[in-house]
Amino acid sequence: MTKTDAFISIQNVSKFFGTFRAIDDISMDIGRGEFFSLLGPSGCGKTTLLRMLAGFESTTAGEIFIDNQPTSDVPPHHRPVNMVFQNYAIFPHLNVRDNITYGLRKQKLSRSKRYEMAEEMLEMIKLPDYGTRKATELSGGQRQRIALARALILRPKVLLLDEPLGALDKQLREQMQLELRALQRQIGITFVFVTHDQEEALTLSDRIAVMSGGKVLQVDTPTGLYETPKTSVVARFIGNMNFFDGTVRRNGAAAAAIETEGLGTIQVPVADLDKPDGAAVQVALRPEKIALSATRPDAAEHAVSARLDTSAYLGERSHFYVNLEGRDEPVAVSQPNTSRFNAANQAPSGTEVWLSWSSDAIVVLDPE
Repeated sequence: MTKTDAFISIQNVSKFFGTFRAIDDISMDIGRGEFFSLLGPSGCGKTTLLRMLAGFESTTAGEIFIDNQPTSDVPPHHRPVNMVFQNYAIFPHLNVRDNITYGLRKQKLSRSKRYEMAEEMLEMIKLPDYGTRKATELSGGQRQRIALARALILRPKVLLLDEPLGALDKQLREQMQLELRALQRQIGITFVFVTHDQEEALTLSDRIAVMSGGKVLQVDTPTGLYETPKTSVVARFIGNMNFFDGTVRRNGAAAAAIETEGLGTIQVPVADLDKPDGAAVQVALRPEKIALSATRPDAAEHAVSARLDTSAYLGERSHFYVNLEGRDEPVAVSQPNTSRFNAANQAPSGTEVWLSWSSDAIVVLDPE
C-alpha cells in the first residue's frame, strides 16, 4: 500500500503504562474501505492500539493520522470514528429505536428524522419492525446488530470493533461473521477489528496484522499469512503447523538441500532459500498439506515412512498423530473424510503408514 492509499496511518507509535511498553514503535497503514484485523493473544497490545485510534488512550510517542489528519490533539468525540464493544452496552431502559438513535440526541434533528434514520438502520441490519422492542427482549445476535446500527447511524469514517462476537455461541458467531462482512461491503467504510480468534480474522479480513508483545510481526492478506508466514511465531498462531529443525547442506543453482530431523533430506527451490551452507533453519509443514497412505505413493515428491500413534475423528475431517524415526514429537496430519468410512481411523497404534507432501507445501523459516 502506498502512502496515497493509506486512510489510517500509524507512524512510529508507542504506548507506555509506567515502565511497561504496551505498544512498541508500530508503523503501518490501513486503506480506505478496508476490513483490517488486529490479531493476537491476550496482552499483545491489540485492544490498546484500537483504543488509541478511538482516542481513549493517548500515544506516548508517534502519531496516528486518519484521512491525512493528525489525531493526537483530537478528543474522542471529535474523531471520525465510532466503536462497538464486546459487551454491546445496550441501554436496558430504552427500546431498540431509542438505543439506535441515542448518539443523535445532540444533533439538531427532529424526532421524526431520527426515527426515519433508525428505520433505515433496522432495514440494513435485517431487523425491520424491531424499533419498539425492549432491549431485554433481544437475543445475543440481535443485540450485536443493534450495537452496530447505533455506531453506524452516526456515519463514522472508521468503525472500530473490539471482539464484538466474543459473547456469541459458535454457530451464531459464524453466522454473524458472514453478516458483518456483508455489511461492511455494503456501506464501504473502514473497519478495524480486534480478535484473538484466527479463523475469525481469516474469514472477515482483507488484511491482518499479527501482534505479539506490543509489536506487529506481519501484515498480510489471510492467504499470505497462512501460506507464507515470515516467522515461526506467526506460523504457530495462524492455524496448526509442524516444525522440523534443519540444516542447509547444499545451496546450488536451482535447488537447495536441507537435512532435517525426521523428514530426511528435502529439496527446496533456491528462490525460497537465501541461506548459506551450514545455516540452521526450521522447515514448516501444515497438517492438511501432508497426505497419509498405507503404501508409498509412486508420484510423491517427498515421502517418509512413519508409525501411527493416535487419531481423532472430527466429523468432516480426521486428525492423526504419527511418529517419525529420529524425532521425539509426533507429526500432526489432517485429512478430510471424503468417504463415509476412513480406513485410517480404524488402524491400530503402531501401524506403518507413509507421509508425503509436495515442495510447494514447505515453508522455510529462521530458527526460534
